[in-house]
Amino acid sequence: MQNHFELFQLPRRFAIDMQALNSAYHEVQGRVHPDKFVNAIDAEKRVAMQWATRANEAYQILKSPLKRATYLCELQGVDLQVESNTAMPAAFLMQQMAWREALDDARDARQIEALAQIDTDLRAVRAEELAHIEACLDADDYNGAGQAVRKLMFVEKFGEEVGRAFDALTE
Repeated sequence: MQNHFELFQLPRRFAIDMQALNSAYHEVQGRVHPDKFVNAIDAEKRVAMQWATRANEAYQILKSPLKRATYLCELQGVDLQVESNTAMPAAFLMQQMAWREALDDARDARQIEALAQIDTDLRAVRAEELAHIEACLDADDYNGAGQAVRKLMFVEKFGEEVGRAFDALTE
């Protein structure tokens, strides 16, 4: 079975051309979309639906940097152990604690500016982690990439929490 990169005829690497991904996705969907099989027999309709579903899933994975990095690690047999491996460098754990405290303080004091600063900090860390992930993947360091992916998962999840705090203060 071909992987997601092969499905869209893209090179198997972290940095991808989003325009090429979008074009390839639309091309594949144009060939397999269930609407094209309205008059087909049931078996052909099922196959078209399976391909359309697979194309949608592959597209969602490849367009997200976090999901794409995770997928590349998994293709190399690296188990990210997201549920069981929560070990992180001490500096990152200290940063998490500082962010949590700052978020609690900003929420309690209803300080949108403080939330904005946390969001800015998170965006910078996200950019750094994405660059680190790309460097690891380019160097075939899938274990290093896996560690960075786990860090990025926290950053993304915490960013969602900051977004909810923004929403709560601006409602």
